[in-house]
Amino acid sequence: MATAAKTTKAKATKKSAPKKETNAKSGKSMTRTIQVDELSRVEGEGALFVRVKDGVNKEWKFRLVEPPRFFEAFLQGRSYMEVPDITARICGICPMAYLMGAQQAMEDALGIQVTKPIRDLRRIMYCGEWIESHVLHAAMLHAPDFLGLDDVLQLAATNKDVVTNALQLKKLGNDLLEVIGGGRAIHPVNTRVGGFYKIPSKKALYALKDQLKWGIEASIAIAKLFGTFEFSDYEDDYHCVSLRHPDEYAIVEGRVVTNRGIDIPVRDFHKQFKEVHAQHTTALQGWTRDNEPYLTGPNARYTNNYSQLTKLAKEVAKEVGLGTTCFNPFKSILVRMVETVYACEEALRLINNYEEPDVPFIESTPKASEGFGMTEAPRGVCYHSYKMDHNGHILKAVISSPTAQNQPQIERDLFGVVERSLDLDEAALKHRCEQTIRNYDPCISCSAHLLRLTMVRE
Repeated sequence: MATAAKTTKAKATKKSAPKKETNAKSGKSMTRTIQVDELSRVEGEGALFVRVKDGVNKEWKFRLVEPPRFFEAFLQGRSYMEVPDITARICGICPMAYLMGAQQAMEDALGIQVTKPIRDLRRIMYCGEWIESHVLHAAMLHAPDFLGLDDVLQLAATNKDVVTNALQLKKLGNDLLEVIGGGRAIHPVNTRVGGFYKIPSKKALYALKDQLKWGIEASIAIAKLFGTFEFSDYEDDYHCVSLRHPDEYAIVEGRVVTNRGIDIPVRDFHKQFKEVHAQHTTALQGWTRDNEPYLTGPNARYTNNYSQLTKLAKEVAKEVGLGTTCFNPFKSILVRMVETVYACEEALRLINNYEEPDVPFIESTPKASEGFGMTEAPRGVCYHSYKMDHNGHILKAVISSPTAQNQPQIERDLFGVVERSLDLDEAALKHRCEQTIRNYDPCISCSAHLLRLTMVRE
């Protein structure tokens, strides 16, 4: 692979004082406005206003301008069997996060325990989603930030092999989803409450083994290349929220844990965390009950569950410069590639041990009940809770997306990064703000791609 282009590392650190700007002639404070007309390589709309006086941030608002989507409202009155397929339409990049979270909630409500082969098939599908989503973001949307490039087309012109291998890896993830999901990588149609409509054969899964072996090596090579990037030294004392499973690196299920001692079942999630509506944004925001922001996503998962990675994944993490925890949001690109290595390994392990289920699904009978589900979307934990009546019709639905939960922490990161980077010129500071947001691979909405940054220095 070609040598990575150089990128500029922020010179300001936590110990450096913000630079006070004055008019050279009068000695008075200057007002300086930065306008970012477009934030590319993310999904959605956003606006950022910053007012700095005498080198100190005085006002800070990060607004997410999303059209209302009403999923929770129009699920009311629907059959519990319809909910997973409907919620999967919330996102075309990670539909499994919503589909499986909803399935889990229905199964929890109805007391369904799926068999190990069905569970393994679900985990293989989720590995496929991690592979295709992580590679799409890391190699095509995020890597250009570290290379001084505008987009993946420029990356392809300078390093064709990286883009070619990334596209092949993404196809591998899609192939896993298609084989198990009924021929569709986006919004698979073969899954249902209790299992699957049709069970894939061993032959169909075994045909993917060579691709997965290649995928492990390709993921390692890309991770090593990204390990040569220069990273901002910005870190924060994150409250890391993720799932944890006693026997495996948590992907599909587990208990909700944090690096500050919380360890609760999924059904108690909103006893410790909440969603609030802030006046400056149309999107709900995730907070702890103590009114603190928290982090979910790859860095949180890695920090909470490093010990459950495979030996190979740990070796790759060490080689690219990661420790046993990661509190640098800019290094999330490395964690995503380590998780891609793991996902390829895990899918291969599960396929090697795959036994076809005796039955494709566990029968269910509706009853008045309440259920909860949570999975690890590539971007973080995705929470579902549903109440249904005795006919299995939904009375209430609550869905908390990863990006909604991360919004307050994104604001905090932006505030901290700008405060430590005031000595950068306009172009460099604009780029640093965009990169800070892209660290999270946010799914803000599926329509426009816009960030308006207004920065006033007084």
